[in-house]
Amino acid sequence: MSESILISILIFSPLIGSLINGIRFRSNNVSVSAGIGLSAMVISFLSAVLLSAQVIGLPADERQLTLKLFDWISVGGFNAEAAFVVDQISMIMILVITGVGSLIHLFSAGYMSHDKTPAKYFSYLNLFVFNMLLLVLGDNLLVMFVGWEGV
Repeated sequence: MSESILISILIFSPLIGSLINGIRFRSNNVSVSAGIGLSAMVISFLSAVLLSAQVIGLPADERQLTLKLFDWISVGGFNAEAAFVVDQISMIMILVITGVGSLIHLFSAGYMSHDKTPAKYFSYLNLFVFNMLLLVLGDNLLVMFVGWEGV
């Protein structure tokens, strides 16, 4: 699978899970809310594993995958892109974020079973993971700052 598709799945899967649970935030069905949140995290974790395998398979001096979505700010000679980079350090971080995040979602399914609005909780949890991924994968300081402020 293409690295740009895998990076997109990695980053936007938790955001989509957050949006789905956010739309149904008044729902009190914990199994559906947890299923949506956990599915988004597992999909993101699997794409992180596949991306890690691709990064490890590259030659040592070329171990970097980049995804440029669009030009975000372009003023005069200044150009900031909405771009993401997976290298050796961020590879470890995305595995930790998505792996531990999946376990937290799994634990939270039982922990939030008594709550009146678990969909809101899982929406915020997925949004937190999305912002952590922005922070770790941002190609420039502006993208990292957006992730930092989201966290």
